[in-house]
Parts: sequence; structure tokens; C-alpha cells
Amino acid sequence: MSGTQHVRMLTRYKAWANEAIFSMVSKLPDEEVIRQRVTPFGNMVHTLNHVYVIDAVFQAHLRGREHGYTARNTPGHPPLDELRNAVRTLDAWYVEFADALTPDEVDRTIHFEFIGGGRGAMTCQEIILHVVNHASYHRGFVGDMIHQAGVTPDATDLSVFIRDVVQTY
Repeated sequence: MSGTQHVRMLTRYKAWANEAIFSMVSKLPDEEVIRQRVTPFGNMVHTLNHVYVIDAVFQAHLRGREHGYTARNTPGHPPLDELRNAVRTLDAWYVEFADALTPDEVDRTIHFEFIGGGRGAMTCQEIILHVVNHASYHRGFVGDMIHQAGVTPDATDLSVFIRDVVQTY
């Protein structure tokens, strides 16, 4: 599989997995979704908001624009439905971006400044891999919180996506 094929599959995987986790979270009682837990971002929605912020930061890097964030999360978070719609929109942007990448562009190096300080340089392909891995990592935290709420979360693994979705497009 080529680099362009990889990033196209990975962005679709991320959108699918995000939709799955938001679907699971939206079925829970509101008090469970925002219940404070022993986890880095405190609750399910704020964790998902962190993923959105980082995705937006790296989208700005890919576009060669300023992102405007001064931290890796916002002090508060929007309501779950609003965040879900924002994530859908951003995931669609990543899919479209990946679909438009040529083999040369997938390896184009992007230079940027990290929010916490320091310079960074990654190819478009590396940035996409980062946002996919980062989202997977934090969906794992949300899955644990879903489990703490007494519900067994559905699998959002890449292997499940390949089995259930890749064969159909």
C-alpha cells in the first residue's frame, strides 16, 4: 500500500472510530458523560474535546496557518452534540485532505511550533499518523470511562474497521 493509500485509509478509520465513540457516549446519561473521573482530562467530553483541539492544531499546520490555541485543551468544553458535529466536520476535512494528496505531497515536510514550545517538523503523512494515533490513545481513555459507567464499549480498533468497512468501499 502506498503512502497516499495509507493516509486515505487512516483518515477514514479515524472518522469511523470517532463516530463510534461519540455514538456510545451519546447513549449514556448526561451525568455519566460529564462525571469527574481520575483521568487526565476529567471526563469523557473534555477528553474528546482535547482530541478535537489537537486535530485542529495539526490541521492548521497542514494548511500553513495559525491555530490560535495556547494550550492543548480549552478550559471548558462544548456540549456533546456540538463537539460531535465539530469533530465530524474536522474528520471530513482530513479525509478530503488525504484524498487530494499526491505521492510528492504526502512526503512534504511541514515546519511548526509546538504549543508547549519547541520546533517541530513532520511530513503530511507523519502528521496524519500522529492525529490518528493520538485520537486512538484518548478514545481508549473514553472507553475506560464508558466501562466505569457500567457499559462495555464497542471495539474501535483498526482491525475491526478493516474487517467491517474497508472491504465495502
